[in-house]
Amino acid sequence: MHEGLGNESSASARVQGHGEAKVKVEQGWLQGEQVDLVTGDGSYYSFKGIPYAAPPLGKLRFMAPQPPPSWEGVKEALKHGPMCPQFDIFTKELILAPKASENCLYLNVYSPNLKPEQPLPVMFFIHGGGYKSDSGDVDHYGPDFLVEYGIVLVTINYRLDALGFLSLENDDVPGNAGMKDQVAALRWVQNNIAIFGGDPSNVTIFGESAGGASVGYHVLSPMSKGLFHRAILMSGVPFCDWSTPYAPRRHAFALAKQLGKNTKCDKELLEFLQNASVEKLVNTHPNVLISETLSDNSIKMYHFTPVVEKDRGRDHFLTDTPENYMKKGNLNEVDVMIGHTDQESLFDIDTVMELLNTYETFSELFVPWKILLKERPSKILKLSDKIKNHYFGEKPISRETLKEMMKYISDSTFVYDIHNFLSSLPPSEKRRYLYQFSCVSERNIYSRGAASICPDLIGAAHLEDLVYLFDPKYANLTIDVTSKSYKMIKQTCSLFTNFAKYGNPTPQNSDLGVAWQQYQPKDKHYLDIGEILKPGKNLKQHVIEFWQSIYDEAL
Repeated sequence: MHEGLGNESSASARVQGHGEAKVKVEQGWLQGEQVDLVTGDGSYYSFKGIPYAAPPLGKLRFMAPQPPPSWEGVKEALKHGPMCPQFDIFTKELILAPKASENCLYLNVYSPNLKPEQPLPVMFFIHGGGYKSDSGDVDHYGPDFLVEYGIVLVTINYRLDALGFLSLENDDVPGNAGMKDQVAALRWVQNNIAIFGGDPSNVTIFGESAGGASVGYHVLSPMSKGLFHRAILMSGVPFCDWSTPYAPRRHAFALAKQLGKNTKCDKELLEFLQNASVEKLVNTHPNVLISETLSDNSIKMYHFTPVVEKDRGRDHFLTDTPENYMKKGNLNEVDVMIGHTDQESLFDIDTVMELLNTYETFSELFVPWKILLKERPSKILKLSDKIKNHYFGEKPISRETLKEMMKYISDSTFVYDIHNFLSSLPPSEKRRYLYQFSCVSERNIYSRGAASICPDLIGAAHLEDLVYLFDPKYANLTIDVTSKSYKMIKQTCSLFTNFAKYGNPTPQNSDLGVAWQQYQPKDKHYLDIGEILKPGKNLKQHVIEFWQSIYDEAL
């Protein structure tokens, strides 16, 4: 896999045997290292903690990212940069200094070959976490599996929560700073990835959950035009309920009031929030509606998300709703692969258990947030009865109907919106593929809790497709190259990297033994990615039809 590395040197890349390597990017020299693959059958080059933008500190807080500074000498790229300050939505921990810092705009590059005969395809990963959690570190996203398939992998940090998504809906703080961080990282890749053996003319962006929705926003945003060529949306799209913004300006003022500053002046507000300690800006709950208090959980709603910016003729990320971008055909023409797991809701069964009584008492919560924001109470109650009856019949919401609740959450929170986004894409000559991920093995670390509570709940949870693409170092999962799970790792990585290389997950020379047909509005072809790869048509059609009837009746 690593033929031709030897001891070559040039003005831009130097490899010093097994163990270390230097490259020169636009900002200066970087010292990386050569790392053994977790499978034990090769190695790759690792460059961690590379700054791709200026530290967003002081007056740069909430602002669009600025160009990265240069440095003298050789900068070590052996450790990750700090995580962004955050509340971990899974461990329920606040992550602050010293592990986290506002100075968090760093990326990581992993390459199997710094001097390939031909430039290698690039895969650029955007992590999820509800726009408020996670990072691009190897704790969750070890590169070992993907780089073995001859691609250069880039993972990133971007600003989260209020630091990344606060909006005053004015020229100073229009919003989407976290999305603009992602754009800055993509621009850095265009300018520097060739030094790592990557091909800037063949970049695939992919992400999961809020990362998948972020990829969808890049497909729509004029700011991202020309920075990537293919897109993979995993378990998240801009249409998802939890990615729907509401009253961002009101949330900004509510946040300041919550922290002790009651003002109606934009200038006073910005000065106050720019001088607030960072820990006060993490995991806040600046609700402006009483319904937000009930909806404020990891399944339903987040306060700080991508927003529609006021169009004042400046460099904006998004100036219209995703739905309108689709209707007008204003999007970046790229190949698209999109899908979800077969049991999305299993990832957070503890939260679901806590919500059972709330849903039983306030049935309006069954109605999607997008409808709750627009419809009158009488219509909301009518729709909630229809939804509740569809999933539960006459049964109460309780521990005994947990299985039904989990299906409702999967369908309403992920499945319908993902299929709706795909079917709403305007006609194009670019390729589109739909998948369902259903692999189950000892690697399914997120759904174990669900299975212990309800043995009938078996499948791949939200996030569990990722453990077949990445080696999450924190989990210390055993790698047995003769195991069933490793076979599924190889299948999954082949499909994703084939798409990145060729725009086709199952090209003619593929040894996967299946032809994955493109999605068409008429036939709706898809591939079930399990232990066995199974092509099919009309995935979850009954789910799509039911939820479409809800939206047709509501809006």
